[in-house]
Amino acid sequence: MATVTFSPPFRFSPISSFPSKFRTRTRFIIPPLSSLTPRAALSDPFVLEIAQTLEDSVSTPSPSSLPPPPLQKLRDTSSESILSMSWPTRKDEPFRFIDTSFIKQSRIHPIPIPSPSSDLAGISSDTQFPSLVIVDGHIVPSASQLSGFPDGVYVGSISGISSEAIMEKVLQLVSDFHDGDLFWSLNGIGAPDVTVIFVPAGCQVEKPLHLRFYSREGGEIGSNYMPLSSPRVLVLVEKGGEIGIIEEYSGGDADKCYWANSVIQLALEEEAKIHHSYIQAQTASAAHIKWTFVRQESSSNYELVEISAGGKLSRHNLHVQQVGPDTITELSAFHLSVSDQTQDLHSRLVLDHPRGYSRQLHKSIVAHSSGQAVFDGNIKICTTDRCWAVDKKPPT
Repeated sequence: MATVTFSPPFRFSPISSFPSKFRTRTRFIIPPLSSLTPRAALSDPFVLEIAQTLEDSVSTPSPSSLPPPPLQKLRDTSSESILSMSWPTRKDEPFRFIDTSFIKQSRIHPIPIPSPSSDLAGISSDTQFPSLVIVDGHIVPSASQLSGFPDGVYVGSISGISSEAIMEKVLQLVSDFHDGDLFWSLNGIGAPDVTVIFVPAGCQVEKPLHLRFYSREGGEIGSNYMPLSSPRVLVLVEKGGEIGIIEEYSGGDADKCYWANSVIQLALEEEAKIHHSYIQAQTASAAHIKWTFVRQESSSNYELVEISAGGKLSRHNLHVQQVGPDTITELSAFHLSVSDQTQDLHSRLVLDHPRGYSRQLHKSIVAHSSGQAVFDGNIKICTTDRCWAVDKKPPT
């Protein structure tokens, strides 16, 4: 079974009428009155247990080893938001087609920092691009190759930032997104570090940066043991800057179970460009849940090419927020299910300013009777007095 969903090039200007093909599928959004009142805490015991376990895994033994302010802010805001969240079920609209119960039924254990002498066999160093290796959510400098960047470019741990100006921008961006779900918040609590990629104004990085995420720890199938990693990346490209990002996920032993809960934030200032490639090739028994949040200022250009073929469960939440006019957003994805797999993409593009151009193409192939591919796309368009939502769900 194969499905193809194609969103034709779409421009938004508040002074022009909408294309007729979209007009019949739009709906007027009015915030419910209930959204104006505080929500009561749900106190899901399972969620609180995971949150406590993650918090314990990143706690510092002494005041002298406190995390940088942005990382501490991320953990604090995530801990607050988790109190009103519960584990998703099929009764929840965003998860009605996917089953996350096998994660909930497992003994979840955050993966500790690997020792310097840890065996890194199986992690190939063969790459033609500058690369940063992240094993089970932790940066491994000895396996990374980060030479050849222009002056002013920074790639590394948030704790290695020496510039106060860069640190201040990171502090503002690290908890800038408020529409994340449970998995976004769990990552914020359990992220042992934040990998920061900074490109200064006017700088064009010729070679793409290869982010190589490797899942090494895993539980035996049937053991009910599931190690959890929480890698987090923040990319900031200043005005007129440009960089390519290759984000690749892979695993070791094919018979191991693990859960990679990943987040990447990309902030593009005016006229900035990011070419983003995302490759998901986790092992067949893995759970891979990922958030991508993109913030585009005026005249910026973001391009994403996604290929996902691994994991027992793969869920990608993609949110693109326009914060200035004349943006260009191009999204392409290919999902493949060749066994008892679920490949799921939920995308949301928010156009709050005029002349935003977007184009999205999604293809999926399901080659197994127990496999499935899910796509739920949405474009939200706002003017000063009203909003529209354009759904891009494939026909059933």
